[in-house]
Amino acid sequence: MGDAWHKGACHCGRVQFRVRLLDGFSNARRCTCSLCRMRGAVAVTALLGDLEVVQGAENLALYRFNTGTARHYFCKTCGIYTHHQRRSNPQELGVNVACIQGVSPFDFAEVPVEDGVNHPSDGGSEGRVGMLRFVPVSPG
Repeated sequence: MGDAWHKGACHCGRVQFRVRLLDGFSNARRCTCSLCRMRGAVAVTALLGDLEVVQGAENLALYRFNTGTARHYFCKTCGIYTHHQRRSNPQELGVNVACIQGVSPFDFAEVPVEDGVNHPSDGGSEGRVGMLRFVPVSPG
């Protein structure tokens, strides 16, 4: 388990948090569920007690859909998704890497894409359905 705490914030900075990641950035991934397809975030994993909102908790909005098990949090002011409590394992959080200080989703050359459409809780087979790649182009 990682011991390093990372600072994070939404775009406008009203919501600020600190998080300790379960396996650092090695488990970065995307998901194909309807919400993840639309928000397009790369998420990393933290355990439920390892994210602390240090400022702006009152500015976090909660969105739940379908079974209502997953809890998706976003800033009421700028609309940026910061983290969510996972449906697949409610003891884990998915944390938006773009909100973590000094990290960008474009820092990852490849990001595994998990099957969120055929969710294991609905009888689907959990697993990887693809790989998202970022290949920088040289200017000129």
